[in-house]
Amino acid sequence: MANQRAQIMMSPPEIDTFLTQQRSSTVATTGPRGQVHLVAMWYSWHEGHVWIETKAGSQKAVNLRRDPRMSFLAETGHTYDQLRGVALEGAGVVLEDEDVVWDVCVRIFERYQAPYTEDLRPLVELLARNRVVVRLDADRARTWDHRKLGLDPVALGGSTAAFIEG
Repeated sequence: MANQRAQIMMSPPEIDTFLTQQRSSTVATTGPRGQVHLVAMWYSWHEGHVWIETKAGSQKAVNLRRDPRMSFLAETGHTYDQLRGVALEGAGVVLEDEDVVWDVCVRIFERYQAPYTEDLRPLVELLARNRVVVRLDADRARTWDHRKLGLDPVALGGSTAAFIEG
């Protein structure tokens, strides 16, 4: 039997495409009592790094200032044959430089809202107010793309199938 783990891994270009195309993610930091603090986040994938913006006093920013360990997950697929994902682990670097915060806020705005124009400056300024950004310096990546297994299509089923759009 072939090593399925190696078969489903994504190449760096596949990771880049996947993280460019996905919309939602889950970010994990370590809370004050050592518990995992999980949050859903929008993100930017830029120059080989995940970037998020958050309030300067958010729990994740507080956690990262104390302990920089951070994990990130983007995944998709509703049936086994379609599961794909990228999990990154590394150090979350909190950056407060106003120019960096602005650039990341513009990239996230464009990713989820609309192309940036000067007419939208007040809205993006509101988004950037009292914010910091976090750059994930990943030192480990785990990836999977079950489409590479060549499985026959799996029908969407189970008790949650009725809630899936599409």
